[in-house]
Amino acid sequence: MKSSPVNVIRVLIADDHPVVREGLAAILRSERDIQVVAEAADGVHACALYDQHLPDVVILDLRMPRKDGLQVVTELMSSRRPKPRIIVMTTFETEEDVRRALQAGAKGYLVKGALPEQILETVRRVAGGEALVPVSIASVLTESLSRPELSPREFQVLRQMAAGDSNKEISQKLNITEHTVKAHVKAVLLKLGAVGRTEAIAIAMKRGLLRES
Repeated sequence: MKSSPVNVIRVLIADDHPVVREGLAAILRSERDIQVVAEAADGVHACALYDQHLPDVVILDLRMPRKDGLQVVTELMSSRRPKPRIIVMTTFETEEDVRRALQAGAKGYLVKGALPEQILETVRRVAGGEALVPVSIASVLTESLSRPELSPREFQVLRQMAAGDSNKEISQKLNITEHTVKAHVKAVLLKLGAVGRTEAIAIAMKRGLLRES
């Protein structure tokens, strides 16, 4: 009696750490219905391999050289048809990471260190057209979306605040008046729920709005 045919899910893995790639590939290759068609070590290579292999699912690290994961998600989702099914995987799970990845079009989100069962379930369900985000991460996203977002200019001011610049220095670097800088600083503190610059920077770091240099 012949066994029923298996619909194979073709997967591209993109991560700059060889050990992570090898570990993921080993987990996926242990399954009859999953095939790893390519592995990329940076974002530029990931885009090229996507076009070459047209995989069903992309597992993508958010932190990669040349193009980071968010840039890859944005590029692939905006210019490829049909749109790819992307799972982002990272050691980070800050609010901003989650918000940006999912808003860019990622369909799944896994934290590095996820159990093999979680990885396999996510790959299969995303390949089937579902969006799958762990409960812990979904709660972070819900909390994040309930807060007001900083405007692009407020982000610029926040970054200069984190660099230790005074209002006068921010004014000169951004070519705006000190009065305008003060208004932006006030808005940043209000939106972050901070009582001063130091607390605002600490909150922004915790949420992933700022990165450690």
